[in-house]
Formats: sequence, C-alpha cells, structure tokens
Amino acid sequence: MSLPPLVEPASELTVDEVRRYSRHLIIPDVGMDGQKRLKNAKVLCVGAGGLGSPALMYLAAAGVGTLGIVEFDEVDESNLQRQIIHSQADIGRPKAESARDSVLGINPYVNVVLHEGRLEADNVMEIFSQYDLIVDGTDNFATRYLVNDACVLLNKPYVWGSIYRFDGQASVFWSEHGPCYRCLYPEPPPPGMVPSCAEGGVLGVLCASIGSIQVTEAIKVLTGIGDPLVGRLMIYDALEMTYRQVKVRKDPDCAVCGPNPTVTELIDYEAFCGVVSEEAQEAAAGSTITPKQLKEWMDDGENIDVIDVREPNEYEIVSIPGARLIPKNDFLMGGALQDLPQDKKIVLHCKTGVRSAEVLAVLKSAGFSDAVHVGGGVIGWVNQIEPDKPVY
Repeated sequence: MSLPPLVEPASELTVDEVRRYSRHLIIPDVGMDGQKRLKNAKVLCVGAGGLGSPALMYLAAAGVGTLGIVEFDEVDESNLQRQIIHSQADIGRPKAESARDSVLGINPYVNVVLHEGRLEADNVMEIFSQYDLIVDGTDNFATRYLVNDACVLLNKPYVWGSIYRFDGQASVFWSEHGPCYRCLYPEPPPPGMVPSCAEGGVLGVLCASIGSIQVTEAIKVLTGIGDPLVGRLMIYDALEMTYRQVKVRKDPDCAVCGPNPTVTELIDYEAFCGVVSEEAQEAAAGSTITPKQLKEWMDDGENIDVIDVREPNEYEIVSIPGARLIPKNDFLMGGALQDLPQDKKIVLHCKTGVRSAEVLAVLKSAGFSDAVHVGGGVIGWVNQIEPDKPVY
C-alpha cells in the first residue's frame, strides 16, 4: 500500500546539497520535495553492528538530516568481517563513536546524535520520541520486542531486519497502517532454540543485502514514494539467490496492537524472552565452575569427562584441551545420554555458558546429579587460561 510522506520537507537545500544529491533530484519520484523531506527527517538506528553498519552509511549518503545511534558495545576484531562502518583502527573504541566518525566522513551535513548505552525499558520511550522512524538492527529477541512495543505505544513506524548464516528477512511494522512484530511472532522461541549469529555465524555480505533493503524502505516511508513492506515479509536466501514475500496480516488478538491489548505498557523483556530457561537456571545454580577451577581439576588429575556442546565448526576454531565434542542437539534428542560414563564427573562447556546450562538441565533430569558446567565457556577459558588462543 502507498502511504503519505512521514515528514514534512525542509525549507530549502543549499547549493552544496543540490550538487551532492543531484542523482536523487533528477529521479521524478524523489525530486527536490523528496530530498527536502530526507533532510528534515530524524531516523534512529538501534545498533551499529551488522545491519546498523550499512544502514547508517546509506542513510547518511542519502541525506537524512539527523541520525541517532543507540549502541553500548565496543569494536571487536570479529566484527570487521561484516560491520563495515568500523575499521581495524577502531578496535577497542566504542561502536557509537566509530560509527559517528564514519557517518560524518560520508556526509558532513548529517547531524549525528549518540545514545551510548543499552536500550532498556526505562529509556526507550524518551529516546524514540525524538525520532520520526526507527531502524531496528538488533540481534536478540528481548530488544526486538522492546523496540516493537515502544513503537506501537508511540505510534512510530520502524523498519525491521534479521540475518542468520545465509538467510535474511525484512519488513516495515507500523501499527497504524498494518501489523506489528507481535502479529508475526506473538511469542519468542524457547530459550536456546534459535542460535544467535555469534553461535551460528552469518555471511558478512548478507548484512549489506538486508541493510540496504531496510534503508530503501526507510526512504520510501519518509518520502511517501513506492509501496513499503507494510504487511509484507521479505525473505532472502543468499545461497539460492531468491527473494520471496509472505503476507502478514494484523492479528485481531495481538497483545499490543490489537483492539483489546493486554500489553499497554513496557514489560520485563528479558523475562518475557527467557534468555536462559528456568530449568537451565535451576540446573546451573550450585553446579557452575570457573575456567580456573576446571584447569585445577585437570592439573590435579580429577576423574572428569570434559564435553564441548558447541557445533563442529566452532570446535575447529578453538577448543579446551582434552574436551570431546558432543553437540547440544545430540543431548536434546537423547542420543548422547547413553554414551556418557557413569564413573566420571561430567563437565560441560560451550562458547559462553548458555548452551551448556541448557544441556546441564537435560543431564540433571537424566540422573547425572553431580554434572557441572563452565561459566563463561571457552571464551572464559581463553581469557583466563590460554590468552594466545583465538576467540570468535
């Protein structure tokens, strides 16, 4: 559906701006009026990572007048494979500051506003109220539901994107004109069911593919041109090089945008999404050891069986000496239980401790009452025991 322009046009473009945006100005659908609307627009990017990188760069190049950046993290070397707004020289810097410098290097006429810190329920309404449109580049379910609910409550449109390995999705959610994210995904998946990009990986260039779709949709909504992805989900498969669309209808029973909403204010999104299941939390209570404790047990010759529950490709990158690989799914399906020794203490670990806690819950329920897992996982091991090893 075509929608009216989201913002009013600015009063004028300078001579320098006319030169800069001339390739937009000669497109009849954009023209002087559309470019003035972009100049007058205020867009917030949630995240300056994989999706935020291309989104911020192309929003800046397009001439969006004010760009806000919400980001709490620092640039890590593993980011550079896909987060092209940052460079080698930025490693260790706050991502928000690195992104700002890159944006201003692309377009000095952009006003950049930094919101350094985590987006939380206690600050999201104040931050979002300053902007016309939100671009969601987050990679966790708790923040996605937070962004959605805040946008519905504030009646703000937002452009959503998601990436994983070779697959990407994108849509425009605007409860005034169509469905919201909860209409598509009423509830988050069970904890640990959907791996993050940090666990499963992502093709770097996929970020550009989905990020560019997000910017295209943002420009269309801001200027009132074309047919935005409101009520449609775009699905991209990079391996097959295919795009397909799925219609998304407004859910009359939606908890936040339906006629009888049950969510009328922001909630505890970490609890709602259950980052770690209650079973895993209970299993890990009193059964979590540190990497240093594991090293001491190894040095003392303790009778233990160290099991890595990550995926084979992760194990190839870095592993704890002596650990054997049994992926998490083998435990969830039950096949791995019969091969566990009864005369050794089982010590589980993963990358950071989330997946191993889930597996620990399975073992506890199967009778392995003395099993433990390593808090911090292989990342903690590398940081504390073998700092020369690679991390990912």
